[in-house]
Amino acid sequence: MIKQRLLEDNEKGLEIYPNPSLFFKAFGFCDLEKTKVIIVGQDPYHTPGIADGLAFSSAKRNFIPPSLKNIFRELEEDLGIINEFGALDYWAQQGVLLLNTSLSVVKGMPSSHSNIGWELFTDSILSLLGKGSDRVFVLWGNHAKAKRNLFNTKKNLILESAHPSPLSASKGFFGCKHFSKINDFLASKGLSTIDWQLDSNS
Repeated sequence: MIKQRLLEDNEKGLEIYPNPSLFFKAFGFCDLEKTKVIIVGQDPYHTPGIADGLAFSSAKRNFIPPSLKNIFRELEEDLGIINEFGALDYWAQQGVLLLNTSLSVVKGMPSSHSNIGWELFTDSILSLLGKGSDRVFVLWGNHAKAKRNLFNTKKNLILESAHPSPLSASKGFFGCKHFSKINDFLASKGLSTIDWQLDSNS
């Protein structure tokens, strides 16, 4: 179903983001069993040159999309960390799975591939991870919160808030302190914490 739709859209001359070589980038940084934090996004950026296969991340290192600006604002208020570029590979390298529930999108058409089968795949990944323990699931916005039933809430930490987009960040995202809560939880389980400071050389 997914392949058929991608081929049909390509034949129509529609631009699809990210590049197909990046569809599964989020899974390439560490084994699933070593994944400690899962941040759930919805679908890739639908503007040219931004989607890089990681939820909320930007392929243009010097361009920070609006939602990511708010994520960085909250990070600074929470832990005093200032990040000035948008590629989130370093977080992923430490066991943070930045997973969109749809792994592709048509240019200028948000959620255009949300019903072609991607969520059957990503829900199975989330469910697999959710059966484990000592993980943190970060659910920003209603779309992500709808995934809560996939996780064992007794053995994992579930963090929820409004979405960091400019339309909703002031309705509960700002002040959530999720970054410190993530590290406090990991430390309590004897796990290494996440270094949220992005290094331009990483």
